[in-house]
Amino acid sequence: MSGQNRAHDLAERLAGKRVVICVGSGGVGKTTVSAALALGLAMRGRRVAVVTIDPANRLAAALGLDKLSSEPHRIDPGLLAQDMRVAGELWAMMLDAKRTFDQIITRLEPDEERLAAILSNPVYRELSTAVAGSHEMSAIAKLYELYEEHDFDTIVLDTPPSRNALDFLNAPNRLLGFLEGRALQVFLAPSGLTARLFGRSTGIVFGIFARVTGIDMLGELSRFFRSLSGVIDGFGAQTRAVAVLLRAPGTAFVIVTSPELEPAREASFLAARLDETGMAREGLIVNRIHTYGLHGHSRAQVSELLTSELGERLAARVASNLADFDTLARRDAATVTRLSDELDHTPVQVPYLDEDILDLAGLARIASHLLD
Repeated sequence: MSGQNRAHDLAERLAGKRVVICVGSGGVGKTTVSAALALGLAMRGRRVAVVTIDPANRLAAALGLDKLSSEPHRIDPGLLAQDMRVAGELWAMMLDAKRTFDQIITRLEPDEERLAAILSNPVYRELSTAVAGSHEMSAIAKLYELYEEHDFDTIVLDTPPSRNALDFLNAPNRLLGFLEGRALQVFLAPSGLTARLFGRSTGIVFGIFARVTGIDMLGELSRFFRSLSGVIDGFGAQTRAVAVLLRAPGTAFVIVTSPELEPAREASFLAARLDETGMAREGLIVNRIHTYGLHGHSRAQVSELLTSELGERLAARVASNLADFDTLARRDAATVTRLSDELDHTPVQVPYLDEDILDLAGLARIASHLLD
């Protein structure tokens, strides 16, 4: 199957999907691919929002912005090249985990005094910024908000960078497990009872910590979770709705990988987990494919073919360089074949580009590999 047909197949699979979630390990170009995919869909007439987690200004620059805001911002059509036609609209935003958490709590807690107590609590400040998983939870919260409160035809979500891409998929269940678990009930108990439930040895540890640091950690935790009690039910209901959305017919997962061994292995594992959990994978994109090489010739044959144009010495150097690229090209081709067999899905291939993506024209170039 040709690359053009594979891209056309992805375009067909994403037709009518309201949510497209790009997943994969870090360092494979997932953010750029997500933005290019969103641009490509907008060029085909859809009103698209892309939500990214990459704070790098190079992506904002590629979208024609000084920086990305934490709310959807429409990309000015006037920034497009004259030969680029966008029949729809492209909107973009960068995820701000702290701001997203604040917005959720503000919507769920109508009492201003209790709201202030939550937002000012030091435990909350840590939970909403530094705690592992905060990006995953805020990403799914923002996804749900955009889905419910905005009229985008398609939302493209670039999932947070993580050592394990499955963190995003498991975030709703982890959060629900905590909200409905015994540990939270312990913290919701009166502070004296909380200390007794933790046990004498744990109480001693917290007591020493308080004397050394001046921070009553157990008290802070208990006060925080009691202040949060009024929003727990609402937070749980929203989290359950997100879990349903991730498995809805209008949601599609697109796995993004590169030809290197570890990202490709992660892609296979991720595909299996998506299948196990009932989440629809509708696309596989292998980014940064090497295409230069000897194309079936030997190094000596290539050198001989180039000698008349370049001279013997330069021709030999070029042939040697192409032989190095040929090793990468053969590795990449083998990876694509293996992934196609393992995942029963023919990948869309995006070639390795010599230049960085610095503008919308560069994103459109990638989009043409994805969807044309």
